[in-house]
Amino acid sequence: MLAVLGLLTSFLFFLYVTAPSIRKFFAGGVCRTNMQLPGKVVVITGANTGIGKETARELARRGARVYIACRDVLKGESAASEIRADTKNSQVLVRKLDLSDTKSIRAFAEGFLTEEKQLHILINNAGVMLCPYSKTADGFETHLGVNHLGHFLLTHLLLEQLKASAPARVVNLSSVVHHAGKIRFHDLQGEKHYNRGFAYCHSKLANVLFTRELAKRLQGTGVTTYAVHPGIVQSELVRHSFLLCLLWRLFSRFLKTAREGAQTSLHCALAEGLEPLSGKYFSDCKRAWVSPRARNNKTAERLWNVSCELLGIQWE
Repeated sequence: MLAVLGLLTSFLFFLYVTAPSIRKFFAGGVCRTNMQLPGKVVVITGANTGIGKETARELARRGARVYIACRDVLKGESAASEIRADTKNSQVLVRKLDLSDTKSIRAFAEGFLTEEKQLHILINNAGVMLCPYSKTADGFETHLGVNHLGHFLLTHLLLEQLKASAPARVVNLSSVVHHAGKIRFHDLQGEKHYNRGFAYCHSKLANVLFTRELAKRLQGTGVTTYAVHPGIVQSELVRHSFLLCLLWRLFSRFLKTAREGAQTSLHCALAEGLEPLSGKYFSDCKRAWVSPRARNNKTAERLWNVSCELLGIQWE
């Protein structure tokens, strides 16, 4: 027992001593572009907290008119007020968007298109993780409904605005856990078998496949799209799992901050010369490897068609 305690003490001491180096390693890449955005319009989902909030802060600092699209308007207003004070940019606006309800998504899009004539950057940032089995207002399994179908519909509704504002970009937040995902067309809603961890992985794979198929269909329009792994970030996303919340607290000093987690989103939204890489997946501000399932064009096309059917839309 004393030997085990000794080893544990030594290990903890080692972690303490090497923490700065480990922390620097996990911080990842940094968006280096000096691109400024006066006159540009940006929509970011879920930007009232975490990665989305820091992404909104930086884009506002560069002069963009930033729309924080989120379910909790009070939290959104609090975040917007903080960002406006920090960046001296008064053009940080909050609009209600609940990605678990297609009526809310359509209402947001209708209001935005009435209010704005341009849209240069759409960042599909919001998401849910490790939810117990539940369904959205439209009867979709929650991970699939919010993380994939909600953003799929939002992008569809705003796409003509993006095309009219080209060059424009769509950034979809995915995750490295897409490697564990599989599109189970025979049980897409998880009604036959459900595991909340795998449900999250499946939805993140859907994000990568959506990005891949969207890029193919956007060729020649001046609109490009990118999937992003932000890294392992200190965020509220793990709130549905007590174990992960505990682990996140124990190892918080080794995780990326929200600002660090926002860097790859910013890179894909701003960096010059990324157009030839439309449809690709990025991590730490550079192109990253995707799973074989994420490179399957037939799966991407089938998922696209099934998504259209579920949402009752036509998208050529």
